[in-house]
Amino acid sequence: MQNLVEDQPVFNYIQRLVEEEHRLHEKRAHSKADRKRLSQVQIALDQCWDFLRQRRALREVGFDPDDAEIRR
Repeated sequence: MQNLVEDQPVFNYIQRLVEEEHRLHEKRAHSKADRKRLSQVQIALDQCWDFLRQRRALREVGFDPDDAEIRR
């Protein structure tokens, strides 16, 4: 349970990104700026999920999950 609490800010950020991604997909016509932002959102989502996987893996082997890093 503590792990979920520690990771909650990342989950909250993911939720906001997913909502933004859905809004961008719902638009009928995508401007160049919309396509660029959608790409940025998708990259950020991939990075967040990767970050959470790193944290989980570090915990499972007894290391500090705070050692996880956002990979670019």
